[in-house]
Amino acid sequence: MIEGKESKPSVCIIGSGRLGTALAISLTSSHYIILALVARRLSSAKRAAELLDGPLLSLSARQLERLPASDLVLITTPDDAIIDTAKQLASTQRKKTRGRTVLHTSGALSSQALSPLAQAGFNVGSIHPLVSISDPRAGANALFGAFYCIEGDPQANRLARGLVRDLRGHSFKVNSSNKPLYHAAAVMSSGHLVALFDLATEMLIRSGLSRKQARRALLPLLESTTRNLSDSDPADALTGTFARGDLATTAKHLRALAAADLPDALEVYKLLGHHSLKLAAKKGVKQEALRRIAKLLESQKFTLK
Repeated sequence: MIEGKESKPSVCIIGSGRLGTALAISLTSSHYIILALVARRLSSAKRAAELLDGPLLSLSARQLERLPASDLVLITTPDDAIIDTAKQLASTQRKKTRGRTVLHTSGALSSQALSPLAQAGFNVGSIHPLVSISDPRAGANALFGAFYCIEGDPQANRLARGLVRDLRGHSFKVNSSNKPLYHAAAVMSSGHLVALFDLATEMLIRSGLSRKQARRALLPLLESTTRNLSDSDPADALTGTFARGDLATTAKHLRALAAADLPDALEVYKLLGHHSLKLAAKKGVKQEALRRIAKLLESQKFTLK
């Protein structure tokens, strides 16, 4: 452990993409010492290292035998590289395992992906931040105060919780078998939201706006919706056509989507419309109105020719 106001684990990070670099920046600002950054190409590791203060070792993925014996190793590679990285790390670091912990940052994989390291004597677990990171510097800021899903063996969980506390975040645990479902929820509220926004943008473009105008018009609406969700549960935050049980407007929407030849948008509108009806029922909208809208959504009348 390094010396400081509090004893913090030394860290090596394998995977110097957006998340790995953001974690390196945020941990450095929280007084962790990053001993090494690893990337598939040495040049990528060096570029990431330039964003950090202080000396550290930059390595390529073929140089794991030179990885310092840090207290914590974070594997922030893409999911399909985690198992191979664990096998390689277990092979090259087998003589330096005592008291060391390895955490991967996959949302969908459990700590079972690190079983070669567990067999070699490492403590193993996973830590997944519930934030969207498209840029390392902005992502480093987003990591502070974020929610983190952790799971793994007791020692790994203990270290992960300490790391989250140092980032002023909030940690929660899920069963290892539920990691894919947990991650699907994250994709639904982030990646799929981006896809939904893109569909809405295309609909406005078909209405006559430029792409830039459409984005500028929709973003404040999206932001106001997230503010509503921060203050209310989904049923109370629901506004608009389905919240009012407006049959006539729903029919106009379906006709417009079918006529505009937007198959993805039409199917998504129908699917999410059904779920919006369930939320509307919680708001107290009359059941007869909801039944009629549901029947309209299921009608084969509104399909692409």
